[in-house]
Amino acid sequence: MTNQKSNDPYWVFGYGSLMWRPGFPFAEMMPAKLTGWRRDMCIQSIHYRGTPDVPGLVSGLTPGGECLGRAYQIHASDLDAVIEYLDERELVTDVYLPQHHVVSLSDGRAVSARVYVADTDHDQFAGHWPVTEKITYLLQGTGSEGRSLEYLANIVDQLGQLGISDDGLSDLLAQAKTAE
Repeated sequence: MTNQKSNDPYWVFGYGSLMWRPGFPFAEMMPAKLTGWRRDMCIQSIHYRGTPDVPGLVSGLTPGGECLGRAYQIHASDLDAVIEYLDERELVTDVYLPQHHVVSLSDGRAVSARVYVADTDHDQFAGHWPVTEKITYLLQGTGSEGRSLEYLANIVDQLGQLGISDDGLSDLLAQAKTAE
């Protein structure tokens, strides 16, 4: 984790729904890479893509590897409102931990960014599940923002728009669609 200096531009890293639906104003958006963390369908969703009775599955960041996504620079005048919005959105059940990590932007800059990583000790963490169980949750989950399977398809689509191939997520999506 790195400390954010008050005069530095403030960045937020998106690797899931923040890639296609940030929901906040930003000054700049850049493709970005976070090293030391990887995207995984590892969070039981009981709100946005599932319910407490029929959970779905969404992505989180777990240690190791690298994750490609989007970084958003936030206008200083919007910073407090954006952080409040993001925390309300991402910390509904406290399964994510807000941290700051260095991300590499596609133009070569390295910036500190707010990142929401998975709490591997949380009851909703599902990173250790076998693929078959993940598929079950992808297929069953529907919440206030839609189906879990649609969420995974959106991630794969957004990565494709950035020219990024994620074989693990693409394979999971293909297997889930076959099982549908």
